[in-house]
Amino acid sequence: MVEINNIRNIAIIAHVDHGKTTLVDQMLKQTGVFRANQQVAERVMDSNDQEKERGITIVAKNFSVQYKNIKLNIIDTPGHTDFGGEVERTLKMAEGVLLLVDAYEGPMPQTRYVLQKALGYHLKPIVVINKIDRPEARPNDVLNEVFDLFVDLNADDEQLDFPVVYASARDGYAKREVDEESKVLTPLLDAIVEHIPPPTTNPDERFQMLIQAQDYNDYVGRIGIGKIVNGCVRAGSNVAWLKRNGEKCNERISEIYSFAGLERKSIKEAIAGDIVAITGIENIEIGDTLADVSNPKPLPVINIDEPTLSMLFSVNDSPFAGQDGKYVTSRNLRERLYRELRSNVSLKVHDDKSRDSFHVSGRGLLHLSVLIESMRREGYELQVAKPKVIYKEINGKKAEPIEFLVIDVPKEFDGQVISLLGARKGEMLNMRESNGRIHFEFKLPSRGLVGLRLRLLSSTQGTAIMYHNFHEYEYFKGAIPHRPVGVIASMSNGDVMAYALDGLRDRGVMFVKPGDKVYEGMVVGEHCDQKDIAVNVCRAKKATNMRSATADKSIKLSPPRELTLEMALEYIEDDELIEITPKTFRIRKKLLKETDRKRNRIAAHGVSK
Repeated sequence: MVEINNIRNIAIIAHVDHGKTTLVDQMLKQTGVFRANQQVAERVMDSNDQEKERGITIVAKNFSVQYKNIKLNIIDTPGHTDFGGEVERTLKMAEGVLLLVDAYEGPMPQTRYVLQKALGYHLKPIVVINKIDRPEARPNDVLNEVFDLFVDLNADDEQLDFPVVYASARDGYAKREVDEESKVLTPLLDAIVEHIPPPTTNPDERFQMLIQAQDYNDYVGRIGIGKIVNGCVRAGSNVAWLKRNGEKCNERISEIYSFAGLERKSIKEAIAGDIVAITGIENIEIGDTLADVSNPKPLPVINIDEPTLSMLFSVNDSPFAGQDGKYVTSRNLRERLYRELRSNVSLKVHDDKSRDSFHVSGRGLLHLSVLIESMRREGYELQVAKPKVIYKEINGKKAEPIEFLVIDVPKEFDGQVISLLGARKGEMLNMRESNGRIHFEFKLPSRGLVGLRLRLLSSTQGTAIMYHNFHEYEYFKGAIPHRPVGVIASMSNGDVMAYALDGLRDRGVMFVKPGDKVYEGMVVGEHCDQKDIAVNVCRAKKATNMRSATADKSIKLSPPRELTLEMALEYIEDDELIEITPKTFRIRKKLLKETDRKRNRIAAHGVSK
């Protein structure tokens, strides 16, 4: 094998909000990608609207910088386990990883998940302890926790001998020792050049390239992105296209693009070890191999972990269907979902028995809600049912996905956390106190996560911090309690009236406000009792020609509870749906008429409830 010494390929992995994208910004600035006087937005790599709004990385992205005549190809990967498919396919392009860890929080669940993948690919790690400028930073303790994590993940001796860099991404400096003085990121860049191995190639093998990411451009069509493993390729040359399903055909590469900063630069020839983008192959997919025409050999296909959560997407059939959306038919919905499969490798879609519905499986609630939000913004109308976990059979027994859960709360709320998790079949693994806060570690069935965040924030006055990631499949843990309260459903169509809401204030918390349009069967609030009730929120005060001795008091209503899409997905039960349109989303009953729902309850239980 021959080393390509003028290239380094490295992925940055970190838990959510540990400063990864901020560090990328500083690397771009300090290596001259941006001019000194150039105005640059914060978190420049978070390019789509949802990434900016949520403050997380959703899609892995490539960029490169030049340092000491060496090209550093850097891959910015998502930090959330729901987007693990992005991590799995992009790690295959790298020879090393920067593991970014918060100097106060230490390793978190998603740190563990992504690091386990990197060690499994035998990538060389560099540990970056970030945010050392925080007053409560504890870099030495965090370093010990990182080492324990490596040992726990069965890292080999070479991986355990990892270099450490201390940094403040926000202030743009890095250093090899905590007490050193530094104002730049040079120590980090030097560590990358020194410790990350260069890519290698087999001089006896001809051209081979695995497609590990893709993009789309209106002018050139589909763009395949990946690392050239062996040989070289020229723009305009013919290559063998080896598909994942075993099919083979010859195609012509139109153009080759190399990454230069945040831009792509057209080049005539690309060599082994470099990460490039190619155009000209219209339907190229992630996992396909491009190879030499005379001796085509496929590369190993990327292995992606299976989804753990499934949801039914269906055509919107509510009374308000078609009022907001541009794409409303089952054909539109099917086309969009199957198009998503081309780039979203950890997603699975298959048709339901009903022609208007589709089973969509993903890594978690956030993974699926990001897809739903993207479709909503593109003009799609749809309905989704309650998320359900995907069961397996192990040794003839029913098994379910188990999550590794970390909760951080003030000390006075520890009892509420233990009580909540105990009811949901949670098993405590660890508990430690630091600076007046309790750090819990639990194992919990994935079913127990549905609705947990809402209950946890309510029980801890909004002070809880919660993270989780998939752990493994274990035997079924038994029944978990459902939502403890019922809902208030509308029994009429029309506009919500303040007079009606005022009369319902002792029935529970409302989700609607005066002037909102509602229909029969739409959920308008949360009942204070366990039963569902149907009410008339459109009832207006009757007008009379009699004057009151005293003027009517002005009605003062509490503000309605506002649910986000993720909160709504956690909130609904099996007999409810979320209607999603480009302008809003609404919770509704599957059976809109109260008489139908009552008949259904009698059929299910044998008695009227």
